[in-house]
Amino acid sequence: MKRNVGGVDRTIRVILGLAILSLLFILHGSTRFIGLIGLVPLLTAFVGFCPLYTLLGIKTCRVSSHK
Repeated sequence: MKRNVGGVDRTIRVILGLAILSLLFILHGSTRFIGLIGLVPLLTAFVGFCPLYTLLGIKTCRVSSHK
């Protein structure tokens, strides 16, 4: 897996992931489990790889000049 998620993108993903994950504590009943979707942006932020970006050919990380 090559890294395709850059620094700003990762920061946004962490903030968004935590906000969505907080729904676990805000919502009631079975709808609160929608908050588990927040794990996806958190995971992609920590790993630095987004499978959807690969399919769409998007790269938000800096290109390294070293080979």
